[in-house]
Amino acid sequence: MELRLLQYYLTVIREGNISRAAEVLHVTQPTLSRQMGQLEEELGAQLFVRGRHLELTNAGVMLQHRAEEVTALVGKIEDDFSGGKEIAGVISIGSGGLYSSRILPEIMSRFRREHPRVSFHMYTNSADYVKEELEQGLLDFGLLLEPIDVTKFDYIRMKDRERWGLFLRKSHPLAKKKYITKEDIWNETIITSDQLSIQKELLNWIGKPESELDIFCTYNLITQAVNIVDSGLASALTIEGAVNMYPSDRLVFRPLYPELSMTSVFAWKRMLPEFGAAGAFLSYFKSML
Repeated sequence: MELRLLQYYLTVIREGNISRAAEVLHVTQPTLSRQMGQLEEELGAQLFVRGRHLELTNAGVMLQHRAEEVTALVGKIEDDFSGGKEIAGVISIGSGGLYSSRILPEIMSRFRREHPRVSFHMYTNSADYVKEELEQGLLDFGLLLEPIDVTKFDYIRMKDRERWGLFLRKSHPLAKKKYITKEDIWNETIITSDQLSIQKELLNWIGKPESELDIFCTYNLITQAVNIVDSGLASALTIEGAVNMYPSDRLVFRPLYPELSMTSVFAWKRMLPEFGAAGAFLSYFKSML
């Protein structure tokens, strides 16, 4: 399968119309239609529902995801080799809302002063999703909250610990307390992480099974829960670094007591070569630490 056909396929999806896609690609509409037909024949699956409006079949949606992954990976390869002897390209870093990420801007800025042809792409998601992007080669580095399986990676454990607490409205009675105890959680409607490893740690600290707690919903990223917290429907168990940017005039973070904190790791795929922008950045990152 030619990479060009996948790029054409993604252009058709983006434009939502073969005629417009043909104009963007500077090919004729019959040529592009024939190539999309050849792609379907090669894969043995129908990709489009033909009609007035372009719709993808289930097979078409799956190919879209795979084509995006392939073209992104090819783009990274091109970036890695684009500078010749000069360090250039895009360094991609994934992270959630972690306190330990506060060191990244300064290191990135200093590195870029030395290598002005380098730029950065930041990807925000949970540790599980960042780990998946790392495994697929779509990210160079990931800042991951433990506990998480890092057997496929090399990593540096960060010095800062990520402290857990309750994120709640300033008008909530518990906001008057300096710390939140497990007994406070027992009688509170809460929102919590959907990561099973995190849930296990939290339940161990709370000292009650999930069935005995009033869990309103779970979140992938705390941003999904902020509106619920702000409405007063529930309070969110989260790490401090994830909520520092939210307005303190209405919402506050209160740490758990006894303290529950976790470590994070700066991870990359094993045997990362000391070549290209990513390899140079890793060496620089280690020296700065």
